[in-house]
Amino acid sequence: MSTAPTYHRPAGRRAGVPLLTLGALVASSLALAAPPAQAAETLLSQGRPATASSQEGDGYAPSAAVDGNLTGTRWASQWSDPQWFQVDLGQRSDLSRVVLTWEGAYGKSYRIQASDNGTDWRTLETVSGGDGGTDEVTVSGSGRYVRMLGTERTGGYGYSLWEFQVYGTTDGTPPVGGAVEVTGSQGNWQLTVGGQPYTVKGLTWGPAIADAPKYMPDVKSMGVNTIRTWGTDGGTKPLLDSAAAHGIKVVNGFWLQPGGGPGSGGCVNYVTDTTYKNNMLTEFAKWVEAYKSHPATLMWNVGNESVLGLQNCYSGTELETQRNAYASFVNDVAKKIHSIDPDHPVTSTDAWTGAWPYYKRNAPDLDLYSMNSYGDICGAQEDWEEGGYTKPYIITEGGPAGEWEVPDDANGVPDEPTDVQKAEGYTKAWDCVTGHRGVALGATLFHYGIEHDFGGVWFNLVPDGLKRLSYYSVKRAYTGTAGGDNTPPVITNMTVSPASSAPAGGEFTVRADVRDPDGDPITYKVFLSGNYASGDKRLVEAEWRSTGNGTFAVTAPEKLGVWKVYIQAEDGRGNAGIETKSVEVVAPPVTGTNVALNKPTTASSFQQSYGDCPCEPAKATDGRADTRWASDWSDPQWIQVDLGAATPIRKLQLVWDPAYAKSYDVQVSDDGTTWRTVHTTAAGNGDIDTIDVTATARHVRLHLTARGTGWGYSLHEFGIYS
Repeated sequence: MSTAPTYHRPAGRRAGVPLLTLGALVASSLALAAPPAQAAETLLSQGRPATASSQEGDGYAPSAAVDGNLTGTRWASQWSDPQWFQVDLGQRSDLSRVVLTWEGAYGKSYRIQASDNGTDWRTLETVSGGDGGTDEVTVSGSGRYVRMLGTERTGGYGYSLWEFQVYGTTDGTPPVGGAVEVTGSQGNWQLTVGGQPYTVKGLTWGPAIADAPKYMPDVKSMGVNTIRTWGTDGGTKPLLDSAAAHGIKVVNGFWLQPGGGPGSGGCVNYVTDTTYKNNMLTEFAKWVEAYKSHPATLMWNVGNESVLGLQNCYSGTELETQRNAYASFVNDVAKKIHSIDPDHPVTSTDAWTGAWPYYKRNAPDLDLYSMNSYGDICGAQEDWEEGGYTKPYIITEGGPAGEWEVPDDANGVPDEPTDVQKAEGYTKAWDCVTGHRGVALGATLFHYGIEHDFGGVWFNLVPDGLKRLSYYSVKRAYTGTAGGDNTPPVITNMTVSPASSAPAGGEFTVRADVRDPDGDPITYKVFLSGNYASGDKRLVEAEWRSTGNGTFAVTAPEKLGVWKVYIQAEDGRGNAGIETKSVEVVAPPVTGTNVALNKPTTASSFQQSYGDCPCEPAKATDGRADTRWASDWSDPQWIQVDLGAATPIRKLQLVWDPAYAKSYDVQVSDDGTTWRTVHTTAAGNGDIDTIDVTATARHVRLHLTARGTGWGYSLHEFGIYS
């Protein structure tokens, strides 16, 4: 009897991310070519969606150069080379001329280019020696998208256009928004949109749908033509509308239990639960019907890492049965979608290539496969070839190595790649995708997200809206250049000292080499994350001070455990370098002898079976930070230590579990019966309490009167120092 294999995200190969006004518009103009005489010539660009490589400020948006206002509004770029401005004509057109009305900051050298898909460009005319004013450029060719690629400015400013006008005639071809197909044959496939070749140059989408108009122009400026979502429902339309307005397609996702990611939930039985499967078929069909004709729809993606996630629900032969049944249901969904929408392909995503054998056996109606892969993305080609697969694929998540596939550092937590390594990870990912010609049809790399937390700093290209080195790496992959962009500060050689023994509440030292490629002044922030210490993934600004030379004194949190410390270097241009290392926070050292160590310890109660319990009183005096005493969930409680003889006491150190005491007394006794109070507090906040005491006694007791949480009282260590 065979058993189903357990697999997970691989850690390595497996066998088998105000332009100052320069003056009035120059009156003279350079006539680069006489405008052609064409009776049917039409102005095609006015009011159409326009994007650009950059803009100088909120008042200089690309849309200002296609609004018909020749002297009142303008687009202006950042002050660097190269830059580009492009307009989406809405459908492929025959082009006759382009008229550029320059403000004082003009292009001395530039190219006029056209594209059918907004990604692959053809140069129609090259201009050099421009002197500003109004340029009329005769062109011959066709395309839906037309752009000016500026390669040389005049003066120290950027490029600035009062108006960018494209003239020509429509050729009757429908906009690139027609049928999407997987064409070709074994090993020589291609994705086409409206009959035109289409390579997926994408990102997974993170911001709220309501913020799509805010972020979509930036996504477009990176050369992105596709975004991926994980769920599709009644709230999806505004995202599709915003994407379409910027010439971007959407991979519309459908979520299925159990999924493989956080919060996926649910353990469906795909063999017997016909109600769940019928409900999902009905739900998916509803939204396919709603969005099948939307111009932004590229394809449908059924499920996300559910073949992986099923191992959290089943094992052995039952796991194998469930995985085959899941893949068969995916095929049922594909059939249903095809019956409603024959014009868009259907795929299904899982983690790595482990799901592909199940799809090969059970889901012949999928048009292509998809997978999420990070550090080992280059192995996909080998797995595809060895598996004898007959479908192409796209990467639906990819980028640098993830938390699950990097080695642990000296503190036993995953060693997060540096900013430089992450940027290289995106470049490598795209090179591997494009290297599998005729089979890998593109990727939606992970992740255009704005969260500024533990996961956001690991993967997001724009955490808190700040552009990372990875952002420019993706832009370079998709456009062929990021030259001329103002790029983030680069942080190297970050160290933490002491890395494995930072005293709680005390200071530790962080140092790094920081340089800005553009010479911009740098401002710093230092953050801490308790993800590994408490499960809290937020980044909280630390208490810190600069001591010069890229060195910072940082106050350690009071809670023990391994924390992440982050240096964030900002350049004032919307860019940031972020580097992180771990630091282990330990109890502050106390001089002298812990006279409570392994001495007889008793308590009013203890938990016998909850979580990591039994949690006997002796575990608070065993010298170990990973054991604890825990009381019943009621007030009052007590814990006491018999030191064996009258002993001078000068200090106590209490290392609390999250279940701490808000109010308590420290009491001593000579006989264990008559007690006297030597310390009282009603302001306990947990973590670590270090208390000065002057007393001599044989017995020491904590009389605990008010809990700080809804649980009981719990101490990792009850240290008594002589």
